[in-house]
Amino acid sequence: MKFLKGALFGALTTLLVMGLLSCGIRFGSKRGETQAVSNETEDKLKTLEQLVDEYYLGEADEKALQSGIYEGYISGLDDPYSAYYDEEATKKFEESTTGEYDGVGAVMSQNQETGVITFSQVYEGSPAEKAGIKDGDILYKVEDREVSNRDLSEVVSEIKGERGTEVSLTVLRGKEAEEITVTAVRETIEYPTVQSHMLEDKIGYLRILEFDSVTYDQYVEAFRELESQGMEGLIVDLRSNPGGNLSTVCEILDLILPEGKIVYTEDKAGNQKEIKSDEEHKLEMPLTLLVNEYSASASEIFAGAVQDYELGKIVGTKTYGKGVVQQVFDLKDGTCVKLTISEYFTPKGRSINEVGVAPDIEIKYELNEDDPEADNQLNKAVEVLREEMEKR
Repeated sequence: MKFLKGALFGALTTLLVMGLLSCGIRFGSKRGETQAVSNETEDKLKTLEQLVDEYYLGEADEKALQSGIYEGYISGLDDPYSAYYDEEATKKFEESTTGEYDGVGAVMSQNQETGVITFSQVYEGSPAEKAGIKDGDILYKVEDREVSNRDLSEVVSEIKGERGTEVSLTVLRGKEAEEITVTAVRETIEYPTVQSHMLEDKIGYLRILEFDSVTYDQYVEAFRELESQGMEGLIVDLRSNPGGNLSTVCEILDLILPEGKIVYTEDKAGNQKEIKSDEEHKLEMPLTLLVNEYSASASEIFAGAVQDYELGKIVGTKTYGKGVVQQVFDLKDGTCVKLTISEYFTPKGRSINEVGVAPDIEIKYELNEDDPEADNQLNKAVEVLREEMEKR
């Protein structure tokens, strides 16, 4: 408890799913490489199995033990983005790319160093909001079980569940880390990944919460609605956007960028793959982009491309710095493994991994206790955009 109270904010962990691929996974090694699963390892596992059978007081779950072996093997990579997932977790992955699930309607992030899990986004009208959960709350317990240092995907799986069922959540709130327990009733959630409305002076505001399969259509619909209301300048808000599908962010950027590179990746063999935008679409109005320290992965691809093409000013704080790509491999038995397979680079060849994208205009968010709805970062973005609009 004391540990949790001392660690309120931190780096973002995201589960970036690039698509399920069919492949065979063979443990062992190529000639000249280290063999992790050697005969010695197999003999040691047999010894452990015998000791458990003979001496372990409790009941051993064979399936759980096998899953633990696979999880441990991948965790030995010491990569926060690579992991083995059992059947239940694999289903959650597939579900997460559709933009619909049964749960409480919130996005959570995890500090890689402390293990602290924070509610970074609570969807409007969601079960989490109705129960009283707020952005910035630290998750302390799920059903009276502490979550500190547990895998984020495991915790998310426990919070999700059948529609109509209840889940008890205990959070720590504010500088005093006030402990609050609420009960949320799970509902079927369709990710409201895009929010938009018109501001004064013909400025359109469009927030992208994350990049899922539903996001492109939602973005197009929101953009057209803003256009129909006379939009002449656009603010895109990517604050606390943890990322998502690479294909989705590139499809949206194709509507904004001129012809050329959007992003390119490079794998361990040095092979590069480019994703390009065509000349059919290009944003022809002033643009300002909002980011913060929780903007990660696909959000950084977006910010890096806009910055490289000098299409608009970036306002806020430096982004998280997740510049590596994961791929999920189907293991043919209902389970999967997620591995970091490549690094991505901005159109001008910048690597942002562990570096992030620095804003053109840095401004930290300051909470106005007298007016919680006030947003000094958004106000700055509006000011910057007005200046650009006046030049045209």
